[in-house]
Amino acid sequence: MKLEELKSPPGANKRVKRVGRGTGSGHGKTSTRGHKGQKARSGGGVRPGFEGGQMPLQRRLPKRGFTNIFKKEYAIVNVEDLNIFLDNTEVTPELLQEAGLINKYKDGIKILGDGELEKKLVVKAHKVSRQAEEKITARGGKVEVI
Repeated sequence: MKLEELKSPPGANKRVKRVGRGTGSGHGKTSTRGHKGQKARSGGGVRPGFEGGQMPLQRRLPKRGFTNIFKKEYAIVNVEDLNIFLDNTEVTPELLQEAGLINKYKDGIKILGDGELEKKLVVKAHKVSRQAEEKITARGGKVEVI
């Protein structure tokens, strides 16, 4: 197959429905909107969830639960992800961000114990799980809670 032999699969290029182009087109006069009514008017139509004036479903259902405004959101890193660093590296939140392991951390970073660690590292994080701490210290590394 050559580049110039490429073509779209059948049904990929659908012709656009051209409305309001005269009676001979089949989509003239009312332009497929029917006669009168809210949906026939310019700028007409209803917002999503509108039920013709009846109380909408999202307002009929009772509210449940609450949002904890004091909730802390931690960026999560597993110990197996730390294998990308060299031995005796001091792993800080800034270093994790540079390496692309986390995007941004709002309330801190938590290290979890998923996977195996093959390097000796000094890990500085806001929270560390017990399992992760055991795996880091077993390799001769150190954990420092910021």
